[in-house]
Amino acid sequence: MPSLLGIDSGLTVTKAVIFDVDGTQLAVARRRVTQFMPKARHIERDMDELWNATADAIGEAISLSGRPASDIQAIAATAHGDGIYLLDRSSKPLGRAILSLDSRAGAVVDRWLESPIADAALTLTGQLPHVSAPSALLAWIKEKEPARFERIGHILSCKDWLRFCLTGVIGTDRTEASTSFTNVKDQDYSLDALKLFGLGELQHALPLASRSDEVIGHVTSAVASRTGLAEGTPVVAGLHDVTASALGAGGYASGVVAVIAGTYSINETLSSEPRVDKRWFCRNAIAPGQWNNMSISPASTANYDWFLDTLCAGERAGTEATGQSVHALLAPEIEAAFNRPSTALFHPYLFGSPYGASASAGFFGLGGWHDRGDMLRAVLEGIAFNHKIHVDALGDGFSFSEARLAGGISRNPVVVQMFADVLGMPVTVTETDEAAAWGAALCAGAGIGLYADPQSDPRDVSAIAKTYHPDASRSTDYRRRYDLFRDIADAMMPLWPRIGSLVPAESQD
Repeated sequence: MPSLLGIDSGLTVTKAVIFDVDGTQLAVARRRVTQFMPKARHIERDMDELWNATADAIGEAISLSGRPASDIQAIAATAHGDGIYLLDRSSKPLGRAILSLDSRAGAVVDRWLESPIADAALTLTGQLPHVSAPSALLAWIKEKEPARFERIGHILSCKDWLRFCLTGVIGTDRTEASTSFTNVKDQDYSLDALKLFGLGELQHALPLASRSDEVIGHVTSAVASRTGLAEGTPVVAGLHDVTASALGAGGYASGVVAVIAGTYSINETLSSEPRVDKRWFCRNAIAPGQWNNMSISPASTANYDWFLDTLCAGERAGTEATGQSVHALLAPEIEAAFNRPSTALFHPYLFGSPYGASASAGFFGLGGWHDRGDMLRAVLEGIAFNHKIHVDALGDGFSFSEARLAGGISRNPVVVQMFADVLGMPVTVTETDEAAAWGAALCAGAGIGLYADPQSDPRDVSAIAKTYHPDASRSTDYRRRYDLFRDIADAMMPLWPRIGSLVPAESQD
């Protein structure tokens, strides 16, 4: 029976998911990938380790599916966007990849934002430069690591590295191409954009951009031996995980805001014309003549994961050893905290924020009577409040009345209801556990003609969806908490840089 393989590589976990062509999930395998933090603001990963972990996950998924690899008709990858995965001129990894949680380029971006480059970038590329954008990271490398800069042969994203490993073909897709160097109006690469950031000499390193559902290569014999895949299986270009998640969750449409509570706070809506604003990125959508408008910051469930890794390490290790879910273990604790009053608030800015690179995370309103559940509630509320900042910004430019929520925390009904109450609008979730991987699989299926296009989802999405409606009294209470959350952030604006200055700047370079 025909099936499709969607690969989804996040910032901590890489996954291989096999689907029937009707959208039924057959098997999923996951591998954690090491994050290296050699100094403050530097967050990296080994590219070969990522590929090996992904290859292992592919092999396990094939085994778990109980079907021969020859049933897989096509493959597509999606992965975290921004950051950079560099190859030298021999197509070998050029040092570790820099992840999109990295903020080493903060000083570069600050200089740009205080100069005419900011407005010029917004007008030309549809977005302001930010700390994990390829433009900023490449400019940092040019300044700090000139020898490495001179050796750059190819500038890839995470999913582009994986598809290169699968096929030996270097390239990207339209959604990923628009992270820094495309003209927002014609949606193609712009030499003027490269020159704007002082990177004109890298024109040769920009990868060819294909449609997300275009077959760009086939599984090589070496990869077939390594993974168990059938040699010659078609591989399509794939897409940015922001877009893939919205697509897989049924929220890739105008009139809907897709809220992806992943490592990043992703909030996006589709439009048929480019509309630029400092509060969102106007990037290429899957189809020409459409734009994906994204208001984002690296301030979502990475904070929750950090809390689990740091303050619930024993529970997490115990559940992993027994095959249980640490989230299910903590759910009663979190639910109890939501059912009692609390003064605890949390700014989820461990890795970045909408307030600039100098912002940092912090708890406010904690008392000695608060417990871990209260802190977890504050973390989850802070994540939702940060999403609200972005959703409200998009609401000023686009019309939508419903949110589609995806991401790991969307499996917790208490948290989904909290999002509806915080956003003040209906929030719909689907039963699809691996929305981004399914979005990639839709592109794979469209690439070989199984579907008319990536948006031709064979599932009855309404049958697998549940909508949570806001409760008026809770929304009023959350509005009061949200206003205080914003007021504290405003008060912290002049203090965050002073906190950052406690660590010498040279130790962050």
